[in-house]
Amino acid sequence: MQHTRTWSDVYGGARALFEGRAGGHAWLIAAPPELAGELAAAIAGVDGKGRATLIVHEGLTPLLAAVQEERPRGVIVVAEAALAGGPAVRVPDALVEDTGGLPYREGGEFPAWTGEDTSAGEQGECPAASAVAGLGVPVTVTTPAALTATLTAWMDRTPHGR
Repeated sequence: MQHTRTWSDVYGGARALFEGRAGGHAWLIAAPPELAGELAAAIAGVDGKGRATLIVHEGLTPLLAAVQEERPRGVIVVAEAALAGGPAVRVPDALVEDTGGLPYREGGEFPAWTGEDTSAGEQGECPAASAVAGLGVPVTVTTPAALTATLTAWMDRTPHGR
């Protein structure tokens, strides 16, 4: 996929758009800043149709806004460990003011989730995956090193995906 655009959202998060061949689906890849270093190269290494948007975010509100704006076929959350699912989580209420964007409130309860790829790893807590699942969007959690393989495999399992 080819990197075609980079921008900042109103929350101060960085986004990058990658486009593949015509057709296919929209995908969203979400990562915290500390894990985002090599992700652009990993997404560029995917040979597929459609588009993938990378969001580098702190907190859940920017991620939830991106899911609602992008309307992806699925979301890949990048974490330190791959997970196949996880329990419900409660994120404490907080005012976030230091991200370089608009200040915002976040927190709340988010549901248990089952990943799109249930063989991806262990069960474990992942607030980002729980938040995405709460919106009814398929989600999977992978590591930075496995991103290319995870996205490619998901595209292969999806009709008209790759």
